[in-house]
Amino acid sequence: MATAVEEEAFDYLTDMKLVMDMHQKRSNSFLFKTMLEKSLFSSPAACIKTIDERVKRLAKKDASDQTGDIDGLEGLKAALEKIGPMQFSRYQRLLQLLRSADYGWHNGEDADDRIVIFTERIETKNYLEEHLRQDLKLPKKAIVSMDGGMSDVEQQKIVEDFGTKSSSVRILVASDVASEGLNLHYLSHRLIHFDTPWSLMVFQQRNGRIDRYGQRKQPDIRFMMINSRNAKIQGDAHILEILQQKEDQARKDIGDPSLLMGKFDVDQEENFTREAIESGESAENFAARLCIPDEDIDHSDERSGDVETVADDDVFDPLSFFNLTTPDGSDTTSTEENESAGESTAGSADDGGIVDSSTLMSDYEYVDEGLSCEEFRQSAGLKSKRQLRDAHGFAVEFQGDSPLRAWLRRRVPNTQVLRDNIAEWSDDAKYCEDQANGLLARINDESWSRVQYLWELNPITEWVGLKASSLLYQRDEAPIIGVTNGNLHADETIMLMNGMVANKHASPVIDEWFGVRYLDGECMGILPLEEVWRITGYRGNLIPGTTERRYVNREDSAASSEQIDAAQLLLEDAVSRGKSMLSDCGEQYRAQADEEVTRQMDRIEHWSHARKALLQSQGKNTKENTKQVDRMLEQYADWVQDTLDASGEPVIRIAAAFVGKE
Repeated sequence: MATAVEEEAFDYLTDMKLVMDMHQKRSNSFLFKTMLEKSLFSSPAACIKTIDERVKRLAKKDASDQTGDIDGLEGLKAALEKIGPMQFSRYQRLLQLLRSADYGWHNGEDADDRIVIFTERIETKNYLEEHLRQDLKLPKKAIVSMDGGMSDVEQQKIVEDFGTKSSSVRILVASDVASEGLNLHYLSHRLIHFDTPWSLMVFQQRNGRIDRYGQRKQPDIRFMMINSRNAKIQGDAHILEILQQKEDQARKDIGDPSLLMGKFDVDQEENFTREAIESGESAENFAARLCIPDEDIDHSDERSGDVETVADDDVFDPLSFFNLTTPDGSDTTSTEENESAGESTAGSADDGGIVDSSTLMSDYEYVDEGLSCEEFRQSAGLKSKRQLRDAHGFAVEFQGDSPLRAWLRRRVPNTQVLRDNIAEWSDDAKYCEDQANGLLARINDESWSRVQYLWELNPITEWVGLKASSLLYQRDEAPIIGVTNGNLHADETIMLMNGMVANKHASPVIDEWFGVRYLDGECMGILPLEEVWRITGYRGNLIPGTTERRYVNREDSAASSEQIDAAQLLLEDAVSRGKSMLSDCGEQYRAQADEEVTRQMDRIEHWSHARKALLQSQGKNTKENTKQVDRMLEQYADWVQDTLDASGEPVIRIAAAFVGKE
């Protein structure tokens, strides 16, 4: 519950009337009173900063009606200044949480257990960093902070320290600059929203820093909510609680909370919430307006617990879902037939595409099939999809409120590629280059070519992957697929797995795909990925004379309930064997890495000697210049070591289970 001095400030704010807001109402802009409330919901320090900045602006205006507003703001500031750390109820609840035995953080004693605290305002971030260090009695370097005023180099250094086990960092307090694009999950599964975002997209961005692929623990996400006797404040706090509840619901059901508001823009979402608060809308009505389109709801049964294998009939069969079956439903051809068809790991130059021998399908096929799937089309908000006439590629037309177009706008190099609600992709690199040629662009009156090169790093590839994980699976699930080509018996199971180990920069240096084969529950060995594809037939067969593959998945390939139960029992053993296999890979990798480190060090030392000799010949071999060369040598050595070092914990993911079906 809010303290007495907090209630005094809340009452003062809700009773205050500002002349300046009379003009804002007519322009449908944020009322300044609402901005004050938003900053106060972050912290008193943030609200005082907002007041100080506005008073400076008002003092410069020569108008008699500003005097009353300044007096009112100064009165609110005086009330806020009475709220010290002991009277700041949310801060005290944060301290109680961090110290509690139930939370189990143990004051940062475990180097693998770090906390991310998000705030919206820099003043709040600074406040928490200062007072947490004092009240938790932590060393100075145990708490670090990050905000948008820092350079990219400074931010990256903080992220690296936060993800490095040997560093003393235990708590990262960040403004929303860190809410998108940074990986904070390697040593942290705890996230605390000290203030509640007014945008569902910000919720999603913040939570995604720790709740992401590679997270080895169940994410623990907490909220510091407002609890006041003031009816207006409590009503507005309920609006924010609804946002929290709806975000959690949407993330589980559709994986994309931004669909609830339908705005797909942070500022527009905040305006949506602001309008509800300023109009005095009830939390019930606000909740009713945040509805998920039925076509975007995943209606499959919810499951809990560890990774599960899921029957085709219960959830989905990935290849039949994408309609990847032969017209007659025939089985895969034999290895000999593959060879006679001229199977190759590389495509011809005709379509500009390459078929990698370690992938199920090319990047182009992956995206093309995804956007052709009705469930994906509805979620994307597509009007139409057509093939390009002049190249191997396709174009889509977006609906006006397309979630996919809004998502792409934040990620493409220039929004001109999405003009007129149309986007085009091709895997023909020469065609894309020609379309981007200055002369052709001028002829077509285009300042930016619409055609995007489709490869694995194109944002559309990422979107299809995100939707595949949210529309097709529940969290911690993997499909179980029946193999009908006769290469697996009914009592055989192959666990398809991916194992990764990261370096000190949190980038994977070991990334292995493999299968673990079982017969009657007994492990028969580890299979390389190519052997898994050969046995199951699920890499498909090359269509003669082309680089395209035909995938086979019969409708009667669902696993039996007994096979599902048996596969579930094998999970623990499969993960254990996967980690052991990854450990063996690590030893081989480290032997190769040591050779590379030696080679790189010889190279940089040779450069060091040559550089010093050059300085000597130029008469510039001063003590400072020599030190600079030595520092560069040391920095490069550290970078090489950290880049090639496989120091991260193994991460194992079950991708699928294959069982024999007649």
